[in-house]
Amino acid sequence: MLDVGCGTGTLTILLKKARPEAEVVGVDGDPKILKIARSKVAEAGLSIALDHGLSFELPYHDDTFDRVIFSLVLHHLTRENKIRSLKEAFRVLRPAGELHVADLGRPQSTLMRLPSVIIRHLEEASDNVEGLLPTMIRNSGFELVEETATYMTIFGTLALYRARKPYSSLLEKQMCKVEA
Repeated sequence: MLDVGCGTGTLTILLKKARPEAEVVGVDGDPKILKIARSKVAEAGLSIALDHGLSFELPYHDDTFDRVIFSLVLHHLTRENKIRSLKEAFRVLRPAGELHVADLGRPQSTLMRLPSVIIRHLEEASDNVEGLLPTMIRNSGFELVEETATYMTIFGTLALYRARKPYSSLLEKQMCKVEA
Protein backbone atom coordinates (compact mmCIF):
# COMPACT_ATOMS: atom_id res chain seq x y z
CA MET A 1 0.00 0.00 0.00
CA LEU A 2 1.19 3.48 -0.81
CA ASP A 3 -0.01 6.44 1.27
CA VAL A 4 0.58 9.50 -0.94
CA GLY A 5 1.08 12.73 0.99
CA CYS A 6 1.49 10.77 4.21
CA GLY A 7 2.35 13.84 6.28
CA THR A 8 3.20 12.93 9.86
CA GLY A 9 2.29 9.30 9.22
CA THR A 10 -0.90 8.96 11.24
CA LEU A 11 -2.89 7.22 8.49
CA THR A 12 0.17 5.28 7.34
CA ILE A 13 0.56 3.82 10.83
CA LEU A 14 -3.16 2.99 11.00
CA LEU A 15 -2.92 1.19 7.65
CA LYS A 16 0.00 -0.92 8.88
CA LYS A 17 -1.79 -1.75 12.14
CA ALA A 18 -4.92 -2.74 10.21
CA ARG A 19 -2.90 -4.92 7.81
CA PRO A 20 0.30 -5.96 9.64
CA GLU A 21 1.16 -8.46 6.89
CA ALA A 22 1.10 -5.74 4.21
CA GLU A 23 4.06 -3.74 3.03
CA VAL A 24 3.06 -0.13 3.70
CA VAL A 25 4.92 2.83 2.23
CA GLY A 26 4.38 6.53 2.86
CA VAL A 27 5.59 9.30 0.57
CA ASP A 28 5.60 13.04 1.18
CA GLY A 29 7.31 16.08 -0.30
CA ASP A 30 8.20 17.74 3.01
CA PRO A 31 11.42 16.41 4.64
CA LYS A 32 10.56 18.02 8.00
CA ILE A 33 7.17 16.29 8.10
CA LEU A 34 8.81 12.99 7.15
CA LYS A 35 11.17 13.35 10.12
CA ILE A 36 8.12 13.56 12.41
CA ALA A 37 6.56 10.58 10.64
CA ARG A 38 9.74 8.50 11.06
CA SER A 39 9.75 9.28 14.76
CA LYS A 40 6.10 8.21 15.11
CA VAL A 41 6.73 4.99 13.15
CA ALA A 42 9.76 4.16 15.34
CA GLU A 43 7.73 4.87 18.49
CA ALA A 44 5.00 2.54 17.24
CA GLY A 45 7.63 -0.15 16.57
CA LEU A 46 6.44 -0.72 13.01
CA SER A 47 8.23 -1.44 9.75
CA ILE A 48 7.07 1.24 7.33
CA ALA A 49 9.13 2.79 4.54
CA LEU A 50 8.82 6.58 4.37
CA ASP A 51 10.12 8.16 1.19
CA HIS A 52 10.62 11.69 -0.03
CA GLY A 53 8.73 12.43 -3.23
CA LEU A 54 5.94 14.41 -4.83
CA SER A 55 2.52 13.02 -5.68
CA PHE A 56 2.94 13.99 -9.33
CA GLU A 57 6.47 12.51 -9.64
CA LEU A 58 6.34 9.33 -7.56
CA PRO A 59 9.76 7.69 -7.05
CA TYR A 60 8.51 4.14 -7.79
CA HIS A 61 8.53 1.72 -10.70
CA ASP A 62 5.45 0.96 -12.77
CA ASP A 63 3.07 -1.66 -11.35
CA THR A 64 4.55 -1.61 -7.83
CA PHE A 65 1.53 -1.31 -5.49
CA ASP A 66 -1.80 -3.06 -4.95
CA ARG A 67 -3.36 0.01 -3.31
CA VAL A 68 -2.70 3.74 -3.54
CA ILE A 69 -4.31 6.06 -0.99
CA PHE A 70 -4.72 9.85 -1.15
CA SER A 71 -6.09 11.31 2.07
CA LEU A 72 -6.79 15.05 2.08
CA VAL A 73 -4.06 15.72 -0.47
CA LEU A 74 -5.67 16.46 -3.82
CA HIS A 75 -7.52 19.62 -2.76
CA HIS A 76 -4.13 21.24 -2.12
CA LEU A 77 -3.00 20.72 -5.72
CA THR A 78 -3.61 22.71 -8.85
CA ARG A 79 -5.83 21.04 -11.46
CA GLU A 80 -2.76 20.15 -13.53
CA ASN A 81 -1.03 18.53 -10.55
CA LYS A 82 -4.21 16.68 -9.50
CA ILE A 83 -4.32 15.13 -12.97
CA ARG A 84 -0.59 14.37 -12.94
CA SER A 85 -0.91 12.80 -9.46
CA LEU A 86 -3.80 10.58 -10.51
CA LYS A 87 -1.86 9.46 -13.59
CA GLU A 88 1.12 8.67 -11.37
CA ALA A 89 -1.14 6.62 -9.09
CA PHE A 90 -2.35 4.73 -12.17
CA ARG A 91 1.24 4.13 -13.28
CA VAL A 92 2.49 2.72 -9.96
CA LEU A 93 -0.59 0.54 -9.38
CA ARG A 94 -0.54 -3.07 -10.53
CA PRO A 95 -3.32 -4.13 -12.91
CA ALA A 96 -6.54 -4.55 -10.87
CA GLY A 97 -4.99 -2.42 -8.12
CA GLU A 98 -7.24 -0.01 -6.25
CA LEU A 99 -7.14 3.73 -5.80
CA HIS A 100 -8.71 5.15 -2.62
CA VAL A 101 -9.27 8.88 -2.19
CA ALA A 102 -10.61 10.78 0.82
CA ASP A 103 -10.94 14.48 0.06
CA LEU A 104 -13.26 17.43 -0.21
CA GLY A 105 -16.21 16.70 -2.46
CA ARG A 106 -19.42 18.12 -3.85
CA PRO A 107 -21.73 19.41 -1.10
CA GLN A 108 -24.53 16.93 -0.38
CA SER A 109 -26.90 19.25 1.47
CA THR A 110 -27.85 22.89 1.86
CA LEU A 111 -25.91 23.00 5.13
CA MET A 112 -22.76 21.72 3.39
CA ARG A 113 -23.08 24.32 0.63
CA LEU A 114 -22.22 27.08 3.15
CA PRO A 115 -18.55 26.09 3.68
CA SER A 116 -18.24 25.26 -0.02
CA VAL A 117 -19.08 28.86 -0.97
CA ILE A 118 -15.79 29.91 0.65
CA ILE A 119 -13.80 26.84 -0.40
CA ARG A 120 -14.96 27.14 -4.02
CA HIS A 121 -13.02 30.42 -4.28
CA LEU A 122 -9.77 28.65 -3.39
CA GLU A 123 -8.54 27.68 -6.84
CA GLU A 124 -7.05 24.33 -5.81
CA ALA A 125 -10.17 23.14 -3.96
CA SER A 126 -12.75 24.35 -6.49
CA ASP A 127 -12.43 21.19 -8.63
CA ASN A 128 -13.29 19.11 -5.59
CA VAL A 129 -16.39 21.02 -4.47
CA GLU A 130 -17.61 21.18 -8.07
CA GLY A 131 -17.57 17.36 -8.09
CA LEU A 132 -14.86 16.98 -10.74
CA LEU A 133 -12.67 14.38 -8.98
CA PRO A 134 -14.55 11.30 -10.29
CA THR A 135 -14.15 12.56 -13.87
CA MET A 136 -10.45 13.27 -13.31
CA ILE A 137 -10.01 9.76 -11.89
CA ARG A 138 -11.80 8.20 -14.88
CA ASN A 139 -9.80 10.30 -17.34
CA SER A 140 -6.58 9.04 -15.71
CA GLY A 141 -7.43 5.52 -16.87
CA PHE A 142 -9.30 4.11 -13.88
CA GLU A 143 -12.52 2.12 -14.11
CA LEU A 144 -15.30 1.36 -11.64
CA VAL A 145 -14.99 4.85 -10.18
CA GLU A 146 -17.45 5.33 -7.37
CA GLU A 147 -18.14 7.64 -4.49
CA THR A 148 -18.51 5.23 -1.58
CA ALA A 149 -19.44 7.65 1.23
CA THR A 150 -19.77 11.31 2.19
CA TYR A 151 -19.45 12.95 5.58
CA MET A 152 -20.32 16.44 6.76
CA THR A 153 -17.43 18.35 8.38
CA ILE A 154 -16.93 21.96 9.41
CA PHE A 155 -14.81 22.38 6.26
CA GLY A 156 -17.47 20.98 3.94
CA THR A 157 -18.24 17.57 2.52
CA LEU A 158 -15.61 14.86 2.87
CA ALA A 159 -16.05 12.34 0.04
CA LEU A 160 -14.58 8.87 -0.27
CA TYR A 161 -13.85 7.50 -3.74
CA ARG A 162 -12.70 4.11 -4.95
CA ALA A 163 -11.50 3.10 -8.40
CA ARG A 164 -9.60 0.27 -10.04
CA LYS A 165 -6.83 0.04 -12.59
CA PRO A 166 -8.16 -2.20 -15.38
CA TYR A 167 -6.89 -5.74 -15.86
CA SER A 168 -6.57 -4.82 -19.52
CA SER A 169 -3.48 -2.71 -18.77
CA LEU A 170 -1.65 -5.96 -17.96
CA LEU A 171 -2.84 -7.55 -21.20
CA GLU A 172 -1.74 -4.49 -23.18
CA LYS A 173 1.76 -4.66 -21.67
CA GLN A 174 2.00 -8.37 -22.44
CA MET A 175 0.88 -7.75 -26.04
CA CYS A 176 3.52 -5.01 -26.45
CA LYS A 177 6.22 -7.44 -25.25
CA VAL A 178 5.05 -10.12 -27.68
CA GLU A 179 5.02 -7.64 -30.59
CA ALA A 180 8.50 -6.35 -29.75
